[in-house]
Amino acid sequence: MQSSFFDHQDRLELLERLGDPLPKLERTIQWEGFRELLKLIYKDSDPRKGGRPPYDLVLMFKVLVLQHFYNLSDDQTEYQIRDRYSFCRFLGLSPEGKVPDAKTIWVFRERLKKLELVDQLFAEVLVQIDAAGFTARKGQIVDAAIVPAPRQRNSRDENARIKAGETPEDWSEAKRRQKDVDARWTKKHGKSHYGYKNHISIDNEHKVIRRYAVSSASVHDSQVFEELLDPNNTNGSVWADAAYRDKKREQALPSANYRSHIHRKGSRKRALNEREQEANRKRSKVRARVEHVFAQQANRLIRTIGTARAEVKIGLMNLVYNLRRLVWLAG
Repeated sequence: MQSSFFDHQDRLELLERLGDPLPKLERTIQWEGFRELLKLIYKDSDPRKGGRPPYDLVLMFKVLVLQHFYNLSDDQTEYQIRDRYSFCRFLGLSPEGKVPDAKTIWVFRERLKKLELVDQLFAEVLVQIDAAGFTARKGQIVDAAIVPAPRQRNSRDENARIKAGETPEDWSEAKRRQKDVDARWTKKHGKSHYGYKNHISIDNEHKVIRRYAVSSASVHDSQVFEELLDPNNTNGSVWADAAYRDKKREQALPSANYRSHIHRKGSRKRALNEREQEANRKRSKVRARVEHVFAQQANRLIRTIGTARAEVKIGLMNLVYNLRRLVWLAG
């Protein structure tokens, strides 16, 4: 028996009642607001050269949103679009119709990288968040989290050359394309980690990521701070853990109209007194809000190669977090 249009609609409505988050995401976000930026992707293309017509730009952007919403690879994204009614509805596609394949998804993301559009798309999300009434308020919280990358099986000599900014001479072109020479090792709580760092600043009121930066994992948290500060926050308070505390920074923040709530740190020569410990406990209650952000982004291994692609993946990860946050704030 052939299913009717109404059977199909009933199925989609049932999916939403059972918890499909995509219809609310579709309704809340002003997707056409991204189109002008996305047009830059095909600005220099020549339709006279023929070839397959490109997919709609906003549709492709929504494909990347889906990919980062569910932490999927390019191949997994193609499969899930073909397999899931909820994905097809979100994209305005039919399961039986033509859908973007993994290669098309990769090429689109590469165009974003080449044109450095992710930062601008991220900024457009913030415009929509502010327009909805959720402006940056009550100060800001700065922190960083490691984003793991696949571990490289290099020899000790190869690692030494990479750290020195060199590429081993005996690597073939094929091997060079498969090796990430930008990711780095670091230690945290006694454990070794390999990859990159996502440095962010969120506003205390709405837990929206207002600014971010990407570095290798070996960069100390404190080295990325001033560039994360959001001057548009209505409150000058700044929270961060003790890794960010620095005498020069403590002197500079007030002159820039910020109030430091950075954790104090003791030393072997001078332990924190009870008053300082109590102040740190109060700061921790506020600072814990940024941990909620990283908890939503946990277990996000990036499989790209090189800093430029890592910046795109982590930037999209932050962008999609903000989209989800706007949906939650809008209720």
